[in-house]
Amino acid sequence: MDNDCLFCRIVAGEIPATVVHETETTLAFRDIDPKAPVHVLVIPKAHHPDVVALARADPAGSADLLAAAAAVAEAEGLLTDGFRLLFNTGGYAGQEVFHVHAHVLGGTSLGPMLAPR
Repeated sequence: MDNDCLFCRIVAGEIPATVVHETETTLAFRDIDPKAPVHVLVIPKAHHPDVVALARADPAGSADLLAAAAAVAEAEGLLTDGFRLLFNTGGYAGQEVFHVHAHVLGGTSLGPMLAPR
């Protein structure tokens, strides 16, 4: 646990969150500033700063994170119409909390990901 990490503090129960899914190794909770009707963050309980660090240090944890994201998408009713699974990695990508997290977004048409250059 990183005591300065917001998501580690959520895992520890120090900060409340609306939890929608939990496994031994993952936690999923609603984003406090949703960008879609469904916006859930899925995190590993162990601290890793980004998805690259997680993949390198714990490949099985990466699989657990993806399986949890799939379970959330199914539970939220997103499998039929589709959903976006997004990892922001680093400041240029918009990562704000440096504890790896997947955004499960859906419930509406999300449009194109990036505008053409």
